[in-house]
Amino acid sequence: MLRGEKHGGRGRLSLAGQAFVLQLVVLGLVIGIGAVLAVLDARHDSDVTTSREVTDVALTVANARSTIEALRTPDPTALLQPVTERTRKATGMDFIVVMAPDRTRYTHTTPALIGQPFSGNIDRALAGETFTETYTGTLGPSIRAVTPVYDDGRIVALVSAGVTRARIGAQVGTQLPLILGVAAAGLVVAAAGSFLLSRRIRRQTHGLAPDELRTMYEQHDAVLHSIHEGLVVFGPSADRAEVVNDEARRLLDLPDGPVARADLPISMQRMSWGVVRDEMHVTTDRILLVNQDVVTWERRPIGTVITIRDHTELRTVMGELDSVRGFAESLRAQAHESANRLHTVITMVELGRYREAVEFATAELQLSQALIDRLLASVGDPALAALLLGKVNQAAERGIELTITEDTALDSTAPLSAQETVTLVGNLVDNAIDAAADGAVGWVEVTVRQQDSADPLVAPESAALDSVRGANGDSALYVRVADSGPGMSAESFARAAERGYSTKADHQGLGLALVHRLVDRHGGVIGTERDPESAVTVTIPRKDAR
Repeated sequence: MLRGEKHGGRGRLSLAGQAFVLQLVVLGLVIGIGAVLAVLDARHDSDVTTSREVTDVALTVANARSTIEALRTPDPTALLQPVTERTRKATGMDFIVVMAPDRTRYTHTTPALIGQPFSGNIDRALAGETFTETYTGTLGPSIRAVTPVYDDGRIVALVSAGVTRARIGAQVGTQLPLILGVAAAGLVVAAAGSFLLSRRIRRQTHGLAPDELRTMYEQHDAVLHSIHEGLVVFGPSADRAEVVNDEARRLLDLPDGPVARADLPISMQRMSWGVVRDEMHVTTDRILLVNQDVVTWERRPIGTVITIRDHTELRTVMGELDSVRGFAESLRAQAHESANRLHTVITMVELGRYREAVEFATAELQLSQALIDRLLASVGDPALAALLLGKVNQAAERGIELTITEDTALDSTAPLSAQETVTLVGNLVDNAIDAAADGAVGWVEVTVRQQDSADPLVAPESAALDSVRGANGDSALYVRVADSGPGMSAESFARAAERGYSTKADHQGLGLALVHRLVDRHGGVIGTERDPESAVTVTIPRKDAR
C-alpha cells in the first residue's frame, strides 16, 4: 500500500482505536458486574450479620430473669414493655415482641398492636427451636428471630426480635459510595492503561486500520516474492534480519528460516550501518551490486534496507570486453611502433645506409619473433599466449618491462577454461602493472607452469603446492606474478579477498576479488609475498587431484 493510499481510510477507526474502545467496553462490563456483585455480597453479609444479631437479642430477652418474673404477674405488659423498648433502642432492633403461646402480644413497638395476635410462624419455636426467617409483618418485610421462653421446663411465652428490610437496605446504602468509588477508580485506571496501550499500538501500526494492515501485508508479501532484486531488512538491533525475500536467499545462498547478520558474506557483515551506494561484493559464485539505506520514522532510525543485484554476467562480459580492449590497444601500440620502425628503415635506405637498415629491421623482428615462438611453443593455450603477448606490449607502452620467465611452460590450462585463465592471469598482471607504475623503474615478471610431484620445489612455493596436491602426487597449475611495487600487507590482501577493494582511489578493486572467487571455486590456494620481492602466487590442483 502506498503511503498516499493510507489516508483514504481515515474515516475508519484504526486498530489502536478499535482496541481502545473494545477494552473500555469489556472493562466497563467487568467493573459494572463486579460492582453489582459487591453490592449483592454486601447485602448478603448484612443479612447474615442481622440474623445473628436478632437471634442474640431474642435469646437474651427470653433468658432474662426479669422476663420470666414479669410473665408470672397478672399484667406482664406493664413490666415487659418498658424493658423491651429500652433493649430495642439499645440494640438497633426495629421490634421486640414478647407473646403468649397463643400469639397474644405482650409487647410491641406500636402500643396499639399490644394484645393482638402475632403475625408470623411460631410452630418451630413452640417445638423448642430457635429460628430466623424473612417475613412481611405489620412493619413490612423483616428478618426476625423467634425463640421460646422456659419456666420450670415449660414454654410459657415466645420472644421475637427483628430488623426491617428498609433498615438493612439503608445500612447497605451507606456502603454504596465506597463500592461505586472503588469501581469508578478502577474504571479510570483501566481506561488510562487502555489509552496508553492504544497509543503504543498506534505507534507500532502507524495508525492503520485492520483492513489496511491486512491489505498492506498481502501487497508487501506479493511484492517481496515477485521482485527480481534481493532484499534484506534489519531492525534497530541490526543482528537479525526481519525481512529476507526469495531472491536474496538465492543470491547469498542463505538457508531457510531466520537469518542473522553472521549468515551474510563476510564483506557484507562488515558494511557500515549508514548509506551505501553501488558497492561491489564478490562471493564464491557471484558478483553482487549492493545498496543500503537507513529507514527513519519521525526522524528516528528504525533499521536498514539492503538491496542486492546480480552483476555476475555483466562483469563477465565487461571482463571479456576489457581483454579485447587490451588486445586492441596492444595492436594499436604495435602498429604505432611498426610505423616508426618502418619510417626509420625507409629513411636509412634513402640515406644509402642499407646494411644498417637491414640490421635494425631484423634485430627488432628477431626479438619479437623469438618471444612469440617461445610462447607458442611452451604455452599450449593460444588465448593465454595472446594475452601474455598483449600484456608485454601494454606494459611497454607504460614504460614497464614485462618478462615471461624461461620456465613458463604449460600444455593445457586445465582445470581452468580459456575465459577463466584470461580472468586469472589478466587480473594478476594488470594489478602488477598498476603497482609497478608507481616506481622509477618498473618491472613485472610472469610465470605460468604445470608443477608435477616429481619436480623439485623451492620455498615458499612448496607449501602452497603441497596443500593442494592429492595424496597420490598429482600435478597442479601454478601461476606467479611478481612486480617492483611495494606489495600488499596480509590485511589488505584479506580485504581484497572479501570484496572489491583497491589501494587506488580510481579503481573498484574487483581484480583480486575475482581471482579469489575463481581460485576458491576450483579448490586452489592464493598467497602473497613481500620478501624478497612483491609477488602473488596461485596454485590450482588438476581435476583428478581434486
